[in-house]
Amino acid sequence: MKKFLWFIVGVIIIAVIVVMVTQKKGEETATLGKTLKLAMDADPVSLDPHVQLSGGMLQYSHMVFDPLIRWTKDMQLEPRLATKWELIDENTMRFYLRQGVKFHSGNPLTAKDVKWTVERLKKSQDFKGLFEPFVGVNVIDDYTCDLVTKKPYSLVLSMATYIFPMDSVFYTGTDETGNPKDAIVKTGPSFALNHESGTGKYMVTKREQGVETVFEQFADYWDTASPGNVGKIILTPIKNDATRVAALLSGDVDFIMPVPPQDYERVATSENSQLIAMPGSRIITFQLNQNRRAEFKDARVRLAIVYAINNEGIVESIMKGTATAAGQQAPEGFAGYKATLTPRYDLEKAQALMKEAGYENGFTCSMIAPNNRYVNDEKIAEAVVSMLARINIKVNLQTMPKAQYWDQFDAQVADIQMIGWHPDTEDSANYSEFLVMCPNKETGYGQYNSGNYCNTKVDELVLASQPETDQVKRSAMLQEVEQILYDEAAYVPLHWENLSWAGKKNLNIEPIVNVMNFPYFGDMVIE
Repeated sequence: MKKFLWFIVGVIIIAVIVVMVTQKKGEETATLGKTLKLAMDADPVSLDPHVQLSGGMLQYSHMVFDPLIRWTKDMQLEPRLATKWELIDENTMRFYLRQGVKFHSGNPLTAKDVKWTVERLKKSQDFKGLFEPFVGVNVIDDYTCDLVTKKPYSLVLSMATYIFPMDSVFYTGTDETGNPKDAIVKTGPSFALNHESGTGKYMVTKREQGVETVFEQFADYWDTASPGNVGKIILTPIKNDATRVAALLSGDVDFIMPVPPQDYERVATSENSQLIAMPGSRIITFQLNQNRRAEFKDARVRLAIVYAINNEGIVESIMKGTATAAGQQAPEGFAGYKATLTPRYDLEKAQALMKEAGYENGFTCSMIAPNNRYVNDEKIAEAVVSMLARINIKVNLQTMPKAQYWDQFDAQVADIQMIGWHPDTEDSANYSEFLVMCPNKETGYGQYNSGNYCNTKVDELVLASQPETDQVKRSAMLQEVEQILYDEAAYVPLHWENLSWAGKKNLNIEPIVNVMNFPYFGDMVIE
């Protein structure tokens, strides 16, 4: 009898264990993998990948959508939704699409979605400048399409990394309010603001702006060869640097980005965390709005401001050496880089230039900067305000979260505005196309030129560089652009940011991060 009872007890224990294991597996199956608790300094401003050209939105796009091709860690191009490509003629690049790919809606990916997406990109206020050299897309068949340029263009493949095909069926028609689903709306409601259908590994299953965004793996995701085992990502925006680091070190989150420079050592020496950092190509700048301030039309005043700002001191004291002071847009290694264009802090010269321009007694102006977009952005802005006071320029500074900042930036509400720029084509011309070319709403060039600087020679050189395939000639053109900008103080260069990420030691962070600052979370492995 006792043996029988013990047998029954054993059966019950085994049954309980089986139920627990089954339940555990069920939970893992529900999310198709492990959960990553992610903390960033801000969350995506929209679910519409075309509403804003920014690092944050491109990070989002790599999670929810897939590009035709993408950059590898060693800056090569690898297939994603396009399996191969070939040059048909000097103006035509043919892409062969991966078959069997589904959007999150269940609709199949076809070449018509690529065509629809490029047409939408050409209408986007932020992206049209990038795609101005393109005629559009010709559909050959369901899985073949040609990307056609107006003339030979040396960056066609780089541009293909911006093409994240959208679900043309899902985004066509009208929403419940009667508005078109394909509308690109920067401010205010739109269908694409809160709805998505991409081909990416993750679907957005919950979104509370500024509080939490939840990404869960799409069950029919095409890339079954990826080693990644993260099935669910819970993104919590934590603006405050110290709070974000504390959340990692306490175990409340698994992964953070960015890591504030003052906490590099603390994170790196923690027994439970790891730090990954690398030099970046994002230039941090201030733009001086010549349409708002007559003083900024005078190159001597602009030069005085550049000479008054000790950007090497900012790198040392505020960035703790985790950045590189800049005198130009393009860092070393880029086609436009010119070694002679160095930082030029000289307070006496700055004061002399102000006197020469007739502004020895200075003036008062306004400035805006984000407080959670770039590393130490608010502290940098405060330091610059203090430095400009030494040449009698009184600056009224206002800082704000990224979610509010870009609307204010676009509206050009202040005389001086901060902006950082990383060229996702990994090319010098990209900086100029967006930051210093004469603002042109029709072409999209100068979209982020809130300084309203305009030099037709700069525009001519940048446009001439686009079809130039002789890299020596092209480099000379882009270096001439940098020289003109330097001589005229077209903007105020500060530094190139270092990139930084940190996480628990059981994460394979190093293989998934890159100089573009697009962590490929779909390839992340949690041990």
